[in-house]
Amino acid sequence: MFAKLLFLFIAIPLAELALLVKLGEVLGFWPTIGLVIVTGILGASLAKAQGFMIYARIQQELAAGRMPTGELLDGLLILIGGIVLLTPGLLTDLCGFALLIPPLR
Repeated sequence: MFAKLLFLFIAIPLAELALLVKLGEVLGFWPTIGLVIVTGILGASLAKAQGFMIYARIQQELAAGRMPTGELLDGLLILIGGIVLLTPGLLTDLCGFALLIPPLR
């Protein structure tokens, strides 16, 4: 388990760096930086909106006397997606956006 995590902590940043360098060669430095910033801002606003929606659904389920297990799981995935979106890079942004889109969760 430790070896797999160590591999991921090394492989993901290397893949992100390689993708950013290639994208920088194609688009240029400033457009690449702009793309990373825009995806971060869009991701943060989407995570915030999704988080508020999940919070309201959790409150509704609790008011109805039901345990909001599905909503709690969605909330956890939204939190993870938001955290992943805060890390700079396009691969992690894609993963983060996937966690924020309800059908892909």
